[in-house]
Amino acid sequence: MSSNTTAYQGNSRLVLGIVLLVLTFWMFAQSMQATLIPIISKDFGISDDPAKMDLLNFAASITPLFSAACIVAAGGLADRFGRMRFAFIGVILSVIGSIMVALSPGVELLILARSIQGISAACIMPSTIALMKTYFEGKKQATALTWWSVGSWGGSGFCAILVGLIEPRFGWQAIYWISAVVAIIGLLLMLGTPESRAAATDKKFDSLGSAIFIASLIALVLAVSKGRSWGYGDFRFLGSMAFAIVGLISFYFVEKSAPGKNIAQLIDFSLFRSRGYFGATLSNFLLNAIAGAMVIVNTYMINGRGFTTGDVATITITYAVAVLVLLPVGQKILFLFGGRLPMIIGTIVTFSGVILMSLTHIESASLYKILVVTGYAMFGLGLGIYATPSTYTAVSSAPQEKAAVAAGIYKLASSLGGAMGVALSLAVYSAFEDVHQAGAAGLWLNVGFGVVALISILFIIPRNTAQKAE
Repeated sequence: MSSNTTAYQGNSRLVLGIVLLVLTFWMFAQSMQATLIPIISKDFGISDDPAKMDLLNFAASITPLFSAACIVAAGGLADRFGRMRFAFIGVILSVIGSIMVALSPGVELLILARSIQGISAACIMPSTIALMKTYFEGKKQATALTWWSVGSWGGSGFCAILVGLIEPRFGWQAIYWISAVVAIIGLLLMLGTPESRAAATDKKFDSLGSAIFIASLIALVLAVSKGRSWGYGDFRFLGSMAFAIVGLISFYFVEKSAPGKNIAQLIDFSLFRSRGYFGATLSNFLLNAIAGAMVIVNTYMINGRGFTTGDVATITITYAVAVLVLLPVGQKILFLFGGRLPMIIGTIVTFSGVILMSLTHIESASLYKILVVTGYAMFGLGLGIYATPSTYTAVSSAPQEKAAVAAGIYKLASSLGGAMGVALSLAVYSAFEDVHQAGAAGLWLNVGFGVVALISILFIIPRNTAQKAE
């Protein structure tokens, strides 16, 4: 691949290819978190085995976990060795992971396959955002990022619909065969795009920091996922939590000392000096954590209300449509008012939708269904308004030479937020014997994520931040 070619201008073919690659994670890989957990548990014959079910929940959350753990390192390596090259590596891993998921006979291989899918996403997401920052400018860049958001937020919206359309007819494995094909098509559309990389540096890669960071995050999500079955006083839970806390503290000090040792920091903390970048990244973490609401409400509707996957797919259509319709609206508000206002509006609408879905005490199935349909529509409306302004605020705040690293940290927030949100939501849901109480508790946890996201936007992002796309 050639070196970075600044004269090259991005086109619709490049955007479509990138969107398809992003969809392989958010639409296909994440379908397991949408409604597939009850289906796979029955297929594997583990529905009545709490330990195996905890492992299945761990398999569902391990993909965004590995994405979160590896995404910053992958972004830094993409800056150094080539963003197109890492997008290609991501496609290869996506195809391998999807095929392994489709062929998995049990939970153990499923965990390995889902881990590979997470590493794939870690390679694809920061490299593709950096390509858009490099090859698109001004309003074209904001439009390209809007389409990136279609693949991300829109893809997560279509997860349940995808399951409802494909699983009853072809089995859940077919979803992952299709994912492999889509990844290959996306790569073919991107062929011919010049290589893009940051300026050469003699600094060493932060291998120690990467190892500590990855191990700490795995321990953290493992403790959250397995805490109920282990027992919160069990030495395995306490040991995992202690390892995660000590590891993350150690990681901070390792990173702070890295520049003096001629090592490129895995996380460049100087990026957070920008209140715009910090606020966008933190709120992005929290609004991805609120995606746990989708897992809870879909699981509750199947287990607590007796809906089928096809019913759930129909109900969630309002979310997917709302996201896609409102993404361009969020972009237009960005052009007019900057990033802060649409982020505030989007966050409020999002958690208000979750409040409607949390009213599980309502006995009437038809009335509750109306509330969920409306709640999903508001959920999608809010995220559609929020997505592009948040992404643009973060990306435009970062210097060009740190584009992939900054994008990696921003998407680290997405993946880590999703992993933690799902793991915590399932832990809360599993703590209640009454399915209606379980559904309400899991959903109110996600309302809390939304409220804290709103606070972070209001108090961190400056009112006079000029984040309009020119």
